Amino acid sequence: MTIPTSTRAAVLTEHGAPLTMQTLPLPEAIEPGAALVQITCTTLCGTDIEIWAGKMTFPGMLPMVLGHEMVGEVIAVGDGTVDALGEPLHVGDRIGWSESVCGECYGCTVLRQPVACAKRGYGFLQRSDAAPFATAGLAEYAYVVPGAQKLKLPAEVKDTWASAAGCAAKTVLRAFDRAGGVRAGSRVVVQGSGALGIFATAVASISGAAQVITVGAPAARLELAKRFGADAVVDIAAGSEATIARVMELTGGHGADLVLDFAGAPSIGPEAVAIAAQRATFAVVGSTGPVGDAFPLSAIMGKELTVVGSLNGDVSDYFRSIEFFKSFADRFPWDELFSAPCGLAHASARIANMHELGEVKAVIDPRIDAAG
Repeated sequence: MTIPTSTRAAVLTEHGAPLTMQTLPLPEAIEPGAALVQITCTTLCGTDIEIWAGKMTFPGMLPMVLGHEMVGEVIAVGDGTVDALGEPLHVGDRIGWSESVCGECYGCTVLRQPVACAKRGYGFLQRSDAAPFATAGLAEYAYVVPGAQKLKLPAEVKDTWASAAGCAAKTVLRAFDRAGGVRAGSRVVVQGSGALGIFATAVASISGAAQVITVGAPAARLELAKRFGADAVVDIAAGSEATIARVMELTGGHGADLVLDFAGAPSIGPEAVAIAAQRATFAVVGSTGPVGDAFPLSAIMGKELTVVGSLNGDVSDYFRSIEFFKSFADRFPWDELFSAPCGLAHASARIANMHELGEVKAVIDPRIDAAG
């Protein structure tokens, strides 16, 4: 096919406002190590919604193209472009990719943690009015920069699953790894019933927990959590005190051995410490928003809690997420997490619907015609 020189994209120009359809230029030449892909699927993430709403913002970030969970078909490659395992990439390959990293900073070389890269670049943090313009998911085509680690995707992992693996799933798997995993027969509480919380519920169930409790809202999402392995659910609508009391009741007064925050609400910290069992682990994953409610450090000391933070994930977590979906394809109704796909023209409406908790994960297929 003829390599395109521009792409349609849904651009965020103002927080909380509808996206605007624009035509963005694409690089005239593909750099060594880079690739140009046609986006076949983008799944929207909670971070996209927080950026759209202005909860996550910084000066100079707009205009930008949202979307950092995506899958695409390679239509052009630069010299020496390989995937993360060293296999050459070719036109026609179906790939996903992780955030770009420099490979040279302290985080990359000394810590050997790509998530700590000083120059870590998300596609959705690229301004759409500066080269390379289109690197994110809400566009027909995306330029995959040399530093982004690419993965060839197995045919048995659906586009939606592989797309969600690019952030939601890999974030969850890294969090469990950071927390030391699930001890067989233990009690696990998942705070949050969005895509990450529901996926975490499934992971906890698969990993041998004796009891998995999902805490969140609305009721429809809690019912979905039951289909993904929750032994019990707790609706937060009654408030923190009722939430804590119900979790303690469900755990026989002991509390949870592992508490995972995938919600980030201000009350998360105090609730997590209150429901944690003696010598439990509390993994902080979703608290990206405003400062949370205060709680006494003496409670962490008194219970001898382990508190760990976990930030997103890297290409190794992404690879394990793809393998996870391959291994457990039939274990849970994964497709129920995703809405029916729509085109770029409807991306604004789907973002607004996710903001109102109307759907778990919206799916955008830019190949659907402009009117769709």
